[in-house]
Amino acid sequence: MRASRLVAFGPVLGLLLGGCAAFTIDQRASEGPTATDVWKEKFKLASGRSPTFADTVGFEEEIDGKVREFLRTNPEVANSYRAANLRLIRQVTVGMTKEEITLLLGKPQELTVDAARMEALARRWWSVVKPNAKEAWVYPGGWTLYFDGNALTEMTRYHRAFLHP
Repeated sequence: MRASRLVAFGPVLGLLLGGCAAFTIDQRASEGPTATDVWKEKFKLASGRSPTFADTVGFEEEIDGKVREFLRTNPEVANSYRAANLRLIRQVTVGMTKEEITLLLGKPQELTVDAARMEALARRWWSVVKPNAKEAWVYPGGWTLYFDGNALTEMTRYHRAFLHP
């Protein structure tokens, strides 16, 4: 009787103890991460914990000040469609400059101009990304941003994640 219970509950026990399922994000995007998303990932990597409400408020105030100053000193951007994105959404989009991306996301974890490394980062998207990729910046969350000169031309994301019950 005991053995039959173990056989019957074995798969259920395995699911409960295993407890998580993996999934992979593999995408090419025209809209990338937000400043808050990347900041939270960097915060977790640096401190080993999620940010508190006070941490988040401090970051929001800091980024607001940086964006205001950037728009004040760059009137050509302040009067463009990108101003609303910088001010409100704070999301990286194709066409942004390196300065705008650094303003929102900070310095990348990795920067490369090596074609073989960029191909490895782009994975299945390399044939599409390659013509416009002269440099790549890597950020947390699996984001890779590709540049041709000063302009962001492509973005890919490859990220393995786990779902916990």
